[in-house]
Formats: sequence, structure tokens, C-alpha cells
Amino acid sequence: MNILILGGGGREHALAWAIQQNPKCDRLIVAPGNAGIAEIAECATLDIEDGSAVAGFAEENAIGFVVIGPEAPLAAGVADDLRASGIAVFGPDGAAARLETSKAFTKQVCDARGVPTAAWARFDAPAPAREYIRAHGAPIVVKADGLAAGKGVIVAMDTDTALAAIDDMFAGEFGTAGAAVVIEEFMHGEEASFFVLCDGENVLPIGTAQDHKRVGEGDTGPNTGGMGAYSPAPVMTDAVVERAMAQIIRPTVAELAKRGTPYRGVLYAGLMIRDGQPRLVEYNVRFGDPECQVLMMRLGAQALDLLLACAEGRLGDARVNWADDHAMTVVMAARGYPGPYRKGTEIRGLEALSEDSSHMVFHAGTRVVDGTITANGGRVLNVTARGASLQEARDSAYEMLARIDWPEGFYRRDIGWRAL
Repeated sequence: MNILILGGGGREHALAWAIQQNPKCDRLIVAPGNAGIAEIAECATLDIEDGSAVAGFAEENAIGFVVIGPEAPLAAGVADDLRASGIAVFGPDGAAARLETSKAFTKQVCDARGVPTAAWARFDAPAPAREYIRAHGAPIVVKADGLAAGKGVIVAMDTDTALAAIDDMFAGEFGTAGAAVVIEEFMHGEEASFFVLCDGENVLPIGTAQDHKRVGEGDTGPNTGGMGAYSPAPVMTDAVVERAMAQIIRPTVAELAKRGTPYRGVLYAGLMIRDGQPRLVEYNVRFGDPECQVLMMRLGAQALDLLLACAEGRLGDARVNWADDHAMTVVMAARGYPGPYRKGTEIRGLEALSEDSSHMVFHAGTRVVDGTITANGGRVLNVTARGASLQEARDSAYEMLARIDWPEGFYRRDIGWRAL
């Protein structure tokens, strides 16, 4: 089978790494890919948000299966165009992708089924939003309603911060994503990521993880796209998983089906757990990044079988074979991230690192210039390791990090600290 993956980040490198191990994969193309992906797959230049262009490329290259990595092509309806062309695709239709592209839509779906989540209100103008914040006080959470690349969320511990977030969002800090805002109750507890495959009817849990969103050690500083992650998440016990399935996942999937937009793809539920009770923070309609890296490290070649079963409506017969293991990924980012940072700096030492089923450096933002690997983004590398325990995985990941020579990069030295 010829397979096309859309995207060029660490998530897509991890997906490509797992998929190419499966004997069902004959030819693997990733568009646009990156320097790391180019070592294991073909890379192609393609407008991945143009559904007709993607469908045409798939037909020209006899692609049998398309895996959509990032949220932007899903929001643009690329999965719709591929299905209309008769091409098997992993990823929800544009209508179902509104679970991520509109936080207000998600809240409406939750309200319709009584899904436990934070109290909320949506605003199209700054004045009533400010009034709401003054009336409710802090801590409080301010979110851009639309897609903001994981950065449109301000957890305000005081009223002034919340009011400033309103001003920034309506002033365009997050572009059109902040044309409307959702203000939510601040939820106490421990956060975790829960990943479930859905084929429109059946649902299959495929893993848990916890990530570190804040840039600084001790979970301090501004939010980022994620500075590291580990799997499984200790707080996601069997009892918590079953409650999440019964109270959050299944009701959501049922509501979308009732609305005529059945969900097909991976549903990523960000949860807040307190006293064993999960509440929904938000949904994403694609694998998390960097959570995907630890999930793929643990799943390996079976990932392709699971994604195909999801795309072909066969999840009812699918099973996940989990080893009793742990994985951790640590992000190396360019100095200055999530603010302004330099591109083009050289990264040395990667060729000396062994890469196998327990050790991988997934590239997130790299390119090759004159034969050398250079940084080409904010989050640049995902140094990932697997072990019998979380401590073993952590030790392996940090040992790899110590051997990478990139003075212009930085990483957090405390990934996994809550669990360890």
C-alpha cells in the first residue's frame, strides 16, 4: 500500500516512523516533511490545505491511504475532498473538526449531552467580556475561540491578566482565532491527555499521556505547543478511563452522529482529573504534539493497523496490544521560543545517536542546508526514549540530549517531574 502523510512536524515524523515499520506500507510519502522525515520517507511539496490538490496528488501516486497530521488541513475540509474521491483517509470531516476549530461549538455539544466541563460564556466584543471577568473574578481561563496553534489559552490567576488577555485577543494577537473569545471557569486538578479512535460508531482508547505546556521548569512561564510528554499518564487509572469513556467520549460521539456529522479519526480529549473524576478541558481532532511521539514509540508498527481499521469502519474488531512500558519525549527548542527566535543555526551530534525501537530523535522543525541539519522552527527536536519504567525512559532521553551539540537550543530538565 502507498501511504501519504500530511504535515512536517514531530508528530508526522513519529507517525511516519511507526507506519513505515508495518509490512503493509510499500511506499511512504510525507508532505512537506522535514530533514528527519527525509531519512525514512519521500518528501513532497504540496499545499496540504488544498483538498483538490491533495486528492489529485494521491491519485497520481496511487495512494491507498492518507493520514492527516495537523489541524489546519482538517479545518479546511481536506478529509471531505479525499473521501469524495474514494480515497481512504484518517481524519474527521470539516464539520466534525469544529470540535477543535470552535471552542464554543464543543461547549454546545457538551451541554447537549451533559458532559462534565467548565462553565463558560462566549463573547464577540471586548466590553461584555471584561464585564464578565470583573463579575466572576480570578482565577479564570480566557481562550481564543478558533485555532491558535495551541497558544490561544491564557490561564489568568488575577483579574488584570485576564483583562489584558481580552484586550490582546480582540486586538488580533492570535489573528482571526481571537475574533471571538470563550471565558471559562478555572478547574482544579491534574491534567492528562486521553486518545481515542472513532470510526463514526465504534470507539477504541489507544493511550494516555501527560505533557508540559509551559516553557519553564516547574511548569512556569508562558504556554507553548508543548515542551515534553510521557506515556502512560499515572492519573489515568482504569477507573478514570472508564468514567471518561462513559461520561465524556461516548456522549460526544453520539451527539455528533445525531447531528449528522459522525466523527472519524482520533479524538484527543484534554482532561482535568480531581478526586478520580474527569472533566473535559477541550478537544483536539488530531494527535497531540508531542504526545504523538510517545504514543507512536509505544505502539510501533501496529499503529498503521489501528489507523486503517479506524478509516475503514472496522474498529469494532480492533485491539491495542500494549507492552508494560513507558516513553518520554523532551523538546529541544530554539532560544527565545515561544517568543522571537533565530532560524538557520546548525545542529551537531545527531548522527552519533543510536536510533532504534527505544531511542529516537523525531524532527519537528529542521531542514538540510549544504549537507548540515539546521533549525527551522521554534520547537525543533523531540528526543524520545522508551523504558521499562518512566525513570528509565527519562534517563535515556536526557542521556541522548546531553550528546546533542546545539548551543542555540534549550530544553526543560524536569519533564515528568510530577509523576516521578
